[in-house]
Amino acid sequence: MAMREAELTEQLWGDSAGAGVIFVSRVQHLEFSLACRGLVCVSRDRKPNTLVQVAALDVCEQSLLAFSSTEIVQGTRDPLFLTGVAFPPQCPILEETVIKLSVYDVKDKSANNSTFLGSATFSVADLLKSRDQQISLNLRSSDDLEAVGTVVVSRMKMGEIEDGEVDHMATDIQAQKCALVCESLHGTTNDKDYGPLMSALFKNPVCKVYRFQTLDSKWMLVREQMAESTLSFTIPKQLITLHIQEDSRRIQELKDLGELSPHWDNLRREVISRYDQVIRSYQETLEELDKLTGPSFKPSCSKAQKYLEFIPINLHTQRMRVTCPRKTDAFYDIITVGAPAAHFQGFKSGGLQKLLSRYESEKKSYSTAYQCIYYSPEQTAKAREVLGSLSELQPLISSLADRLLQAAQQRSVDALRDTLKSLAEKTEQFVHALKDELVKSALLALHAARPGYISKTQTHTPPPLHLQTEMPQTPSHTGAEPDAAVCINMDEVQTPNKEEQLAAVTLERQDSIPHYKEYDEEEWDRVWASVAKSLNCVIALVDKLQEQDNNNQESTPDQALADVITSHNPTGEWREQLSPLVASLKECVTEVGDRAQKSMTFILLQEAVCSIPQGLFLQQRRDVVFSQALSALACGFVMRLYAGLEDKGFLQQLHLVGLVAQFESLLSTYSEEIGMLEDMETGISDLNRVTFRITEAKSDDPAELQPVVSGRRDYYTVEIPLPQQSFQIIPPELQEGKPLQIFPVLFNVGINEQQTIAERFGDISLQERINQRNFEILDGYFKTLSDKVPSECLPCFQTQMDVKELLETLGQNVVTKKRKNVEILWLAGTICRRLNGIRFTSCKSAKDRTSMSVTLEQCALLRDEHQLSKDYFIRALDCMRSSRLAQGEAAQWDDPEAGSVANHKPASRHFYPIALLLVSSHLLVVWLILSLVFLLAKYQ
Repeated sequence: MAMREAELTEQLWGDSAGAGVIFVSRVQHLEFSLACRGLVCVSRDRKPNTLVQVAALDVCEQSLLAFSSTEIVQGTRDPLFLTGVAFPPQCPILEETVIKLSVYDVKDKSANNSTFLGSATFSVADLLKSRDQQISLNLRSSDDLEAVGTVVVSRMKMGEIEDGEVDHMATDIQAQKCALVCESLHGTTNDKDYGPLMSALFKNPVCKVYRFQTLDSKWMLVREQMAESTLSFTIPKQLITLHIQEDSRRIQELKDLGELSPHWDNLRREVISRYDQVIRSYQETLEELDKLTGPSFKPSCSKAQKYLEFIPINLHTQRMRVTCPRKTDAFYDIITVGAPAAHFQGFKSGGLQKLLSRYESEKKSYSTAYQCIYYSPEQTAKAREVLGSLSELQPLISSLADRLLQAAQQRSVDALRDTLKSLAEKTEQFVHALKDELVKSALLALHAARPGYISKTQTHTPPPLHLQTEMPQTPSHTGAEPDAAVCINMDEVQTPNKEEQLAAVTLERQDSIPHYKEYDEEEWDRVWASVAKSLNCVIALVDKLQEQDNNNQESTPDQALADVITSHNPTGEWREQLSPLVASLKECVTEVGDRAQKSMTFILLQEAVCSIPQGLFLQQRRDVVFSQALSALACGFVMRLYAGLEDKGFLQQLHLVGLVAQFESLLSTYSEEIGMLEDMETGISDLNRVTFRITEAKSDDPAELQPVVSGRRDYYTVEIPLPQQSFQIIPPELQEGKPLQIFPVLFNVGINEQQTIAERFGDISLQERINQRNFEILDGYFKTLSDKVPSECLPCFQTQMDVKELLETLGQNVVTKKRKNVEILWLAGTICRRLNGIRFTSCKSAKDRTSMSVTLEQCALLRDEHQLSKDYFIRALDCMRSSRLAQGEAAQWDDPEAGSVANHKPASRHFYPIALLLVSSHLLVVWLILSLVFLLAKYQ
C-alpha cells in the first residue's frame, strides 16, 4: 500500500516537476457519502463492526492527512453509513487531490481495539468524471494480495436529486450508496450558510453531513456546521478600551472637583491611585491580547490565564440545516459558550451575586468609618446616569445652538424651525435629567467637604446681591414648573438690545459652590430654572421673527417694494438678535452642567471610598463576566440578524419589541459551580443595559463589517454594520438607527452527579430563584409581543402547541419540586425558538454537557419537526455525538471537567473511599456529617 501511495504521489507531481509550474483545477466543495458491500473479516463467521477513516493527500506538502471518519455500523457485511464526508471551503481540494479510504473492524471501542480490513484510493477527478459521480472501488488487504470487499463513493449536490430516486433509497442496493445532499458553504450574499456576509465574523467552519430516514421511509439530509467567531476577541478588546477611557475620565472628574478639605483630599488621592492600578492592569491585558494570533476562541485549558479572563470560553456557533423532499430547508441555530464567570479569580468566596449582597451590607459601616453619606445602588446608578446624560446632551445642545444661529443668518425659516425643535427637545431632556433631589443634596454634601465650610449654626452670611435678584416672570409662570417658564411678552415691548437681554437671562458665572460661606440651598433651583427661561426666550424671539417675516411677505406683494424692505433688513439681522440669547442659553447649560457633574462625581467618590477595602475588586470581576456575556450575545444577535434579513415578520418584531435571548445553563448548585452560576446570573442580568443599532457599512470589506461597541458601564450600544445591499432591504425604522432591545433570560438545571449530591444534601434555592425570576421576565416579554406584533410574524412549526400553553406548563414546572427537571430547559428552548429568539447553551466549559444537550435538542427537532423515524433516533444521536468526539476539542485539549482522570488529579479531600466507609453504617453516617460540615465551613 505504501508503494501504491508513492506511485500516486509520483504520478501526481512528476510531470510538473520539470516545468517548474503546477497547473491545478480547484474544486469549490466536495461532499460525499460512503457504503461498503461484501466485507470479509479475518474470522469468516463473524460480521464486522465497520468504521471508515478518510484521509486526503495534501498537494502542497505531498503527505496524507487524517481528515474524518464515519460512525461505527455494527454487525453487517454491507454497512450503510449515515455520516458523510464534507471538506470545508478552507481545505484546498483539487481535481488532482488523492483521497484514501481505510476500513477497520472495531472489536472493542473502549479499548481502541480494531483490525485493519482494507483500503482504497481515488482522485477527486475520478469521482467528478464518473457516471452519476459515483464510483465503486475494491478494498485491498494490507498485503495487497486479495480483495476484501468494495466501497462505494457517491457525490451529489442539493437540489439535483429527484423525489423518485429518494423514495428508492431504502430498497435499492445502488441507492443505498447515494450521496448525502449538501450545498456550498460559501455562496451568494444571501446564502445562510456562511456566505461572504457571515464569513467576515465567523471563521474556520467545521461541517458534518448526515442522512436519516423519516417516518414515511424517505430520507432527510442534515448538515451540522460549527464555526468560531472573531467576536470572541474583538468585543472584549473594545470593552477594555472603553473601561480604560471611562476610568480615565473619572480620574479627571475627581481632579476637577476643586479644593477639598484635607480628609476628603486624602481619600480622593487614594481613590485615584486605585483607578490608576485598574487602568494599568487593563492596559497590560489589552497589550497581551493584541499580540495573540491563531484560533478565534479561547479553549477551556486557558481558563487560568489572567490576560484571557475577558474572553469567553469556547464560544462557537452551531447551525443545523435540514432538507426534506418537497419541503423548504429549515435552519436551527444555537450558540455554545462556557459559563460567563471569573474563572481566573476563582470562587472561594462565592460569585458576584453573593459578593455584591455582602458588599452592600458592609458599605454602610464603611461609609460611617470614612465619614461618607451612604448612597444606595439605585442612587449611585442614578448618579452615573446623570453623568452620562450630561456628557451626551451638553455638546449636543451647544452644536444645535450654533446650527440655529447659522439658520438665522441664512434666514432659512424651515431650517430655523427644525433646528429649534431639536434644540428644545434636547434642552428639555437636559433639564429633566437634573430634576432630582439627589443633585441638590449632593451639592450640599460637596459644599460641606470644602475647606472653608461654615454651617448655619456657626454664622449666617447673606447671599450676594446678584443671587437675591430672580428672573423676571410673567403671571403665567407663577407657580409653574421651571421648565414651563415663559419669557417676557415679545409683542408688547421692543426687541431689547444686547445689554438688556444679557441682564434679563444671564446669571453671573461663579465657582461651582461658593467657598467660605453658607451654602444657599435655593441657589440651585434658580440656576437650574435659568436654562428653561433662556430656552423660552429663544423660542419667543424666533416666533416673533417668523411672525414679522410673514407679515412683511403679506403686505409687500409688489416685488420692487419687497426688494426695498429686504434692503432695510440685512441678512445678519436675525443672527444679531438671536446671538445674545443663544449665548446666554449655552452659558446657563454650561453652568448647570458643571455644577451637576461635580455633585454626581462627589457621590461616586464616596461610593469609591467605601469600596477602597476591596480595591474595586467587584467592579473588575463584573467587567470580566460582562465581557464574556456580551461577546456571546453579540455573536448570537449577528447570527440571528443575518438569518432573518429577508424575513419581514422578524424585522417587524425586532424594531417594535426586540428579541429574547435565552441562556440555558447546565451548571450544578454544588461546590465552585455555585459561584459560576452566581457570576453568570449577574452577567446575564447586566445585558439589560445593552441595545443594538443597525448601521450601513462604508464598504463590503470584512474590517468594516465588525460590530462596534460604544457607551459606558451603565449603558452600551452595539452597532451592527450591514453591506449596502442588505441595509437597503431592512425597514426604515432600522435604517434610522432605532435602538433595538434585548430581553435576556437564564434558566438553569444541573444535570451531573454533583447536582445529585446538591439535591440530596445541599441547597438548590439559587437555581429555583433564578428559574422563577426569569420565567416572569419571559412571560412579560410574550405579553408585550402579543400586544404589538401579529402572530403571523412568528415562525411556524409542525407541532401545534400554543406558546401560551407552553408558558403555562413552564410556569408550573419552575415551581414544582422535582429533581433534575430538564423539562424546564426543553420548554424554555421551545418557547425561545417560537418567539424568534436567540438560543444559548452553557456549562462549565461548553464541552461535554453542552454537546450532549445540543445533540439531544437537534435530534428532538428532527423528530418533532421533520418526522425522524423512531428507529433512527438513537442512531442519529450516536452519529452526532461521535462526530463531536472525533473533531471536537477533546482531541486537542485536556478536559478540565474530567481532570481527575486526564490529569491524574486526586479527588476532593472530603470524599473518602466509599469501600472503607461501607464497612459500617455508622462510619457512613459519620462520613456524611463530616462532609456536610466541611462544605458549610468552606462556602458559608
